[in-house]
Amino acid sequence: MNRDEFPSDFSWGAATAAYQIEGAATEDGRGPSIWDTFSHTPGKVVGGDTGDLACDSYHRYAEDVALLAELGVPAYRFSVSWPRVQPTGRGRAEQRGLDYYRRVVDALLETGIEPWVTLYHWDLPQALEDAGGWPVRDTADRFVEYAGIVSQALGDRVRHWITLNEPWCAAMLGYASGVHAPGRREPAAAVAAVHHLLLGHGLSVPVIRSNVPRAAVGITLNLFDVDADSDSPADLDAARRLDGLQNRHYTEPVLRGRYPADLLTDLAALGPQQTLGLDGNGMDLNADLRVIATPVDFLGINYYRGFRVRARRPDEPVPHTTETGAYPTAEDVVVVDRGLPRTDLGWEVSGAGLHRLLVQVHEAYPEVPLVITENGSAWDDVVGSDGAVHDPQRVDYLLDHLAACRDAVSEGVPLRGYFAWSLLDNFEWAEGYAKRFGIIHVDFDSLQRTVKDSGRTYAAFLAGEGV
Repeated sequence: MNRDEFPSDFSWGAATAAYQIEGAATEDGRGPSIWDTFSHTPGKVVGGDTGDLACDSYHRYAEDVALLAELGVPAYRFSVSWPRVQPTGRGRAEQRGLDYYRRVVDALLETGIEPWVTLYHWDLPQALEDAGGWPVRDTADRFVEYAGIVSQALGDRVRHWITLNEPWCAAMLGYASGVHAPGRREPAAAVAAVHHLLLGHGLSVPVIRSNVPRAAVGITLNLFDVDADSDSPADLDAARRLDGLQNRHYTEPVLRGRYPADLLTDLAALGPQQTLGLDGNGMDLNADLRVIATPVDFLGINYYRGFRVRARRPDEPVPHTTETGAYPTAEDVVVVDRGLPRTDLGWEVSGAGLHRLLVQVHEAYPEVPLVITENGSAWDDVVGSDGAVHDPQRVDYLLDHLAACRDAVSEGVPLRGYFAWSLLDNFEWAEGYAKRFGIIHVDFDSLQRTVKDSGRTYAAFLAGEGV
């Protein structure tokens, strides 16, 4: 496989997120986020880990940019910490926070690396959560204000903008299953959170474009390849419900201006006002959906895994799993083990699933260009006696998924980019520092960075060498 098999203008990169790498949690005016609060709550994160230090990229960003340049990575997707820019999520900007991101962007541009900015990667200012969080409509308005501040500050140097990262995780894991910040278990609030996250996205797109006339603006969704274990009506319905909850709940409003009718039927038990994300004050759902469907320049897709599912049999207990978001409409859905290799997180490895997903998304929404904004795998990596990090499983994963992208492109899928997750081992949310996704190893005691074999393989591919 060779880079020449992809279009010449294809965007190649690596990705990170602010809370996972920056550290400096209380420096230069940064306020607390929901992840600061959550990670400091005993029992919420493996090992009691927090993002207080993480990879210390707040102070070591120049080193990380130099590593990007060493590997020949042409683009870098990173997120901006909302509480670093607006400590309470509202009001005037903290210039020291904006200056940090100006320095990061300048360092990237000086080395010829294209910055891709994600505005929201789950670090909601705690003050906004205290006021109700994403289930409250006002949070969408606050996000638009924040998006305007950042796009105005960086818009003269940044062209590519992503509004939200994985609203499914922010809403379902944060407000339904409670395994992510803010740790609430309120199913109706989770659906309201989905609506307000997407509303904030739609409202912010024209603001970004106004501040950055040449902007390419998109949203990143984590989508799943879902198929039924058999052709039985029950199994097919289980796959339909899961696909609706995890995929179409987001793609349909963003790209078609509607919520899937079957999904609304599934969610009806929660009550229509809460299900639709309304607050009972006469909000116009159709008007909201028109805003949510503001045209985007690309759809970002984060892909890690797929699911084969079947219906739960009457004699089986309700599965207690966060794989499907622990959401009530999925409580009768059972995930089937297909016997595929699994990562250190227990996620099935299937490049074929990525290929199927890309084809399916293109067939459903042929007008929108696609970008893989995250793709990666967690393995138990160690620095060997030779001082190197040999991660053959990640190398295989990388090549398998790059091949899936190549095949999709050859079949006419308008795939425009691929970003490896992650540049660095980092704070892996509720897993703390126990799981490693990086193509660069980080010693979390010394913070020394070591490029893994997977990083070298990616560099060779980017350099035009056959891999």
